[in-house]
Amino acid sequence: MRAKAAYRLIVTRTGRVPGILAADRVDQIEVQSLDDLEVVLFWDVPARETTRMEAALREDLERLDAEEFLARWRAFEVGGAPE
Repeated sequence: MRAKAAYRLIVTRTGRVPGILAADRVDQIEVQSLDDLEVVLFWDVPARETTRMEAALREDLERLDAEEFLARWRAFEVGGAPE
């Protein structure tokens, strides 16, 4: 099953200022399981990285299977890219 059929991406921006200008702002990104509505992945992300991380997550949701997606992103730490 494709990851996009199993998970939903939720991005919460904690301010109105664009991320590039919000030096101290921290946004939240979570991946929710559509089966039981439980959060399976969660990150507090500096606002400057939110857009880039959201795009990478959306791309992987489209192209990976659900298991591959979870395996790839479980090891992710903010400030780096998944391997």
